[in-house]
Amino acid sequence: MKKIIGLIIIMVTFLCACKKPVIYSDIPEIKFISIYIYQDAQNKDGAILTFSFQDGDGDIGLDNTDIYPPFDTTSVYYYNFFCDYFERQHGFFVKIDSVEVQGKMIPFNLNARIPRLSKLKKESIHGEISYNMPQFYDETSPYSDTIQLKFYIVDRKLNKSNTEEIIVIR
Repeated sequence: MKKIIGLIIIMVTFLCACKKPVIYSDIPEIKFISIYIYQDAQNKDGAILTFSFQDGDGDIGLDNTDIYPPFDTTSVYYYNFFCDYFERQHGFFVKIDSVEVQGKMIPFNLNARIPRLSKLKKESIHGEISYNMPQFYDETSPYSDTIQLKFYIVDRKLNKSNTEEIIVIR
């Protein structure tokens, strides 16, 4: 009887230890977690945007060697994290693509390159990414007190994730 009970305990333990691998879609999915706003030494606002991700084939991220088409510097896919910036102007959110600096209009770009997250050929991955944006708003604008960020990621097969959006009141 003791042997049967011992065998049942071993079998239950073995069955509980065997987990089926989690399978995600090969199209990445993201979810906003938080945004932390801080001031640097020059009293300029920065932000750390944190979001979760999951991807069924683990092909999120780019290496420094990923500089050939479609990831070259002239391609939109040089970046794999895309973030659009909007300001609330007269009750409506307006997308801001450039800002004036010393009398010149320059592009305002919050896009970034997420480093490669998996070296394996194919694996389901999930986790969190925190992106530090040293300047995440147009400090010269009178409308930068209420902003909206819309962001998404693209994997190496150019699959676009869902878009998350947040409103930040400074």
